[in-house]
Amino acid sequence: MKHPWLPAIVASAALILATATPAAAANPVITVYLSTSTGAVTHDSSGFLYGIANAGIPTDSTIAALHPDSTAQMAPAGTQHPNGDALKVAPQFLADGGSDILVYMQDYYSTWPYPTPGITSYLNVVAAEANAIVADPNRAKYIYVPFNEPDQQWYSGNLSGLEADWKLVYQKIRSIDPTARIAGLNYSGYSANDYANFLSYAKANNVLPDVTTWHELQNSFFTDWYSNYSTYRAAESNLGITPRPIYIDEYGRINGDLGVPGNLVQYIARFENSKVHANLAFWTDSGSLNDLVAANSANQVTGGWWLYKWYGELTGNTVSVTPPSQNGSLQAIGAYDSSKKQARIILGGSLNSTDVFSSDVAVKNIPQALGNTVHATVWGVDNSGTAASAGPYVVTEGNYAVSAGSTTISLSGLKALSAYEIILTPNTATNSIVANRYEAEYASLTGTAKVTYGSNTGYSGTYFVEGYGASNNAGTNFVVNAPSDGYYNVALRYSAGPYSGAPTNRTTRLVLNGTATQDVALPGTANWNTWNSVTTKLYLQAGINRIGYNAFTTDDSDAINIDYIDVAATTGQIASYEAESTANTLGGTAVVSSSTGASGGKYVGYIGQGSGNSLQFNGVTATAAGSYALVIQYANDEFSTGGAGYNTNSINRFADISVNGGTATRVYFRVTGSWSTFLTAVATVQLNAGANTVKFTNSSAYAPDIDKLSIASIVG
Repeated sequence: MKHPWLPAIVASAALILATATPAAAANPVITVYLSTSTGAVTHDSSGFLYGIANAGIPTDSTIAALHPDSTAQMAPAGTQHPNGDALKVAPQFLADGGSDILVYMQDYYSTWPYPTPGITSYLNVVAAEANAIVADPNRAKYIYVPFNEPDQQWYSGNLSGLEADWKLVYQKIRSIDPTARIAGLNYSGYSANDYANFLSYAKANNVLPDVTTWHELQNSFFTDWYSNYSTYRAAESNLGITPRPIYIDEYGRINGDLGVPGNLVQYIARFENSKVHANLAFWTDSGSLNDLVAANSANQVTGGWWLYKWYGELTGNTVSVTPPSQNGSLQAIGAYDSSKKQARIILGGSLNSTDVFSSDVAVKNIPQALGNTVHATVWGVDNSGTAASAGPYVVTEGNYAVSAGSTTISLSGLKALSAYEIILTPNTATNSIVANRYEAEYASLTGTAKVTYGSNTGYSGTYFVEGYGASNNAGTNFVVNAPSDGYYNVALRYSAGPYSGAPTNRTTRLVLNGTATQDVALPGTANWNTWNSVTTKLYLQAGINRIGYNAFTTDDSDAINIDYIDVAATTGQIASYEAESTANTLGGTAVVSSSTGASGGKYVGYIGQGSGNSLQFNGVTATAAGSYALVIQYANDEFSTGGAGYNTNSINRFADISVNGGTATRVYFRVTGSWSTFLTAVATVQLNAGANTVKFTNSSAYAPDIDKLSIASIVG
């Protein structure tokens, strides 16, 4: 998180170790053994430190699409940073699929390094935080982290002092929260001697941690990870201690790792191999999922995000993978889902950031279910820094003969900072990947939805999704990257043949970004090999959008097969309203000001810092009652002091927005980079037919500067 020893580990973007790439002329080989399971896919490396700042920053879609595991956040009522309170971000993180929230208890203090108030004073802080956690409805989801990098401060060189205070803090937490999960020691790096000695002390004093934590932030991670892991497990075993879950609650070097696909895949592969939990380090700005979400955005994502999206979509069991060198740069992770007859392999990494290289991926022990020829689609995603990524692209696609259960996919032109995904299926492809087409068989499936690779015909891609008959929970969930806010035609290709007990015409429930949006009527098709398309016009936010088609009835009126969706930008009715319009009502200090960056050259500022200082848009007209996207163009460039010099302590201003005088909804606005840079945030509101009012207030702090509003029906 914050480290006095930082200058010693600053490294170039892809500096790993000199033995990463073999000197031989032959391509380095990654060998994947599809029939050798190493356990269920965990997604446990999909974790963050201060990844979430406030509700909605980042958006639900950017989090949920990653199938996240854990996040480490600030203590309740902490002052280390202006946002990121564990109890405040927990509802969003858990609703988006997260499992655990690690609470950094010492981040109650406002300064770094932490002040030294003494253990008696700190025990009072611990008691207050534990009482807050016990009173929280999500109590069971929190993990207490009493000390952060105690080897660097408070207890540097003083393990016995740390052990004595650990016992006091542990017992204080237990006295308030008997079911608490308590994590330690949370060193800045693994120390075999200290961890072994601590475990011995903790066992003897009945204060064993429930969770073991440490950080992996230095160059030595790449050569030492497997040694660190096995040494720690041996220490537990030698003491007869049941293995603790391990959380590497900070990983990644300060320079060159965050957001970089080719570097991050090296961490994911090692952590997933060892089945440990891991959270990306907090080096830059909170609320960015540690640079997986683009700078000054809540919903547009970097190249690194797509790597974690691929990782989150692995299903079935991980399989044995042998990289060219266990401790080298080029690493991979593989998984095989026997129910889907799909294998996925994610790979990347090289010695130098400018390397362009080749690799052979030897796939062995291929299950007979995949057939004598397999179809491979290879995707790539490039490093975009902290800028928005255009998303993955197709590297190559083709069929590969299987001989004695093996095939080899030779790849060239691979880039050091990029990552790559191979999807292997039976050889059932009918066409190549089509731009802006999202094939259902590659989507995230829920409920009874399944891919069978059977004998049907007429589909696109390698197959389709079925399992909607006799189901009210089947779901096919697509992740769509929209280049800009606006309307898009989403064409669903489906079949709806005769099905016992089902009507001729069918229906599916369209879910947009987690909210049921519309039930889509689907005319029946002559048989299950006849396909039809129905188009729905949707308003999508720039960046990541989740589009799902769900079964929802008990009468089989939603019994369909899904082939794909095509997504294309289109036009639609969008009404805009300038904040400075004389038709609006300004209250208190709210005032019209000029800016060259604002639409029309003017905006309204000084909203908030008192409920009377308000901006109300009047005459916001809707053609019909319903759900509308409220697109707010705003500027915010507020920061606070505190924390460490490399953490950006941005303040995400909020506004309480009420429609027609109703209950207000709080919306947070991420910093835009300057007061003259106006970006958009999108909220969903319910409008009446005809004229509506939309009011912005903030009773306790300033809201962002507001430039204009646009409204668009969610379904065009």
